Formats: sequence, structure tokens, C-alpha cells
Amino acid sequence: MNILKSITFVSFSLLLISCFGFTNKKETQLKVTYIAKENTKVAYFASGCFWCVEAIFESVNGVEEAVSGYAGGNTLNPTYKSIGTGKTGHAETVAVYYNPNKVSFQTLVTVFFGSQDPTTKNGQHPDYGSQYRSIAFYTTDAEKQIIENTITQLNKDVYNGKIATEVTKFKKFYKAEEYHQDFERRNPNQGYVKAVSVPRLNKFKKKFPQLLKSDVH
Repeated sequence: MNILKSITFVSFSLLLISCFGFTNKKETQLKVTYIAKENTKVAYFASGCFWCVEAIFESVNGVEEAVSGYAGGNTLNPTYKSIGTGKTGHAETVAVYYNPNKVSFQTLVTVFFGSQDPTTKNGQHPDYGSQYRSIAFYTTDAEKQIIENTITQLNKDVYNGKIATEVTKFKKFYKAEEYHQDFERRNPNQGYVKAVSVPRLNKFKKKFPQLLKSDVH
């Protein structure tokens, strides 16, 4: 989601605007702060542009909130600018707050693998670089086992052993700058959103209609 997006889509007239996009300041100011419930759990996933990933998980029934940020590296206090260099070790990551009584971690892992190409090394088209790599984070041994079992099955049934997704123990999540939060929803006419985010979301919705919230946009 750095300047590479604008370069990649330079042939598209609708992407003459940089991917840094627009921010609806009034809406941001009026947005109610999300407060996790007592039984809420959090899962962390990275699979390319976090604008896209956040929108996908927020469409899933049982997901209370999805927050864009950075994880997977060792650099302290990463920023959008610093991770764009590909030198911080972090990837664009989404923290998924969910109700385990409505959606399981296994289902979230299914959503994760079913909404990307997990065989792509360091990126999801049209975004490439280590900051866009595919990572399934785990916080417990049980979560790690679920992820690894899913990879084993998908490698056997679908991807012929080619899955490149990293399975990484979660350490720390850094929330991204405020203008990245709910970006796809707040900026439906932004060039990258129209060309990449919305089609990726719609592809997911078509594939997993049974997992969607009734009011999903």
C-alpha cells in the first residue's frame, strides 16, 4: 500500500491518486471507540494490504472489530512509512476481535486462507515486498496446531505443497495510523479500493456466503 500501488496501476486512470488516499475527518472524530467484551478473543493475520484484510474479516459473523496495524518484526514503533521500506521485518497485519461463541478460530483460519493466494511469496497482487507477506500468528499451542493442520490439508487438497504462509508466534501488535482504520468502508471511491479492495472482498463474499453478517456492505 505504499507508492508501489500507484506505480503498479499507473495504466488505470482511476489510480492516478496516490494510495495514501482520503480521510473523512468528521467521521473519524464521531466514530465510537470499540471496547472489547469480557469473552472477546483476538487473532492476528497478515495477507497483503491491510485495507483489504480488515474489510474481509469485518464482514464475518462473530467478528466484533478488525484493526489494521503492524506485526511480525523486531523494530520498535513501526510506522506506515518505515515498514514500506521492507526493512523493519513487520508486515501489514490485522487484529481480529471475535466472539468465540459465534465464530471459531478454525473458521477465522479458513477465512484467512480462503481470501488470499497463500502460495505467493512476499505479497498479494498488486502489492509485493516482505511487508505484504502472508503470516498466520498464533498465541497458543492449540492455535498453532489448527493453523498447521489447515496448511497440511490445503497443501494436499488444493495447493500441491506450495503454501508460503509463515506460521509465527505472536509477539506484539502496533496499531496503524488512524487514517488506515476502516479505510475501505470510508473511502469507497478511492482508486485502489475500487480496483483491488472491493473486488477482493466481493470474491470472498461469493466464496463464503454462509459466514457473512446479515448487514455486510
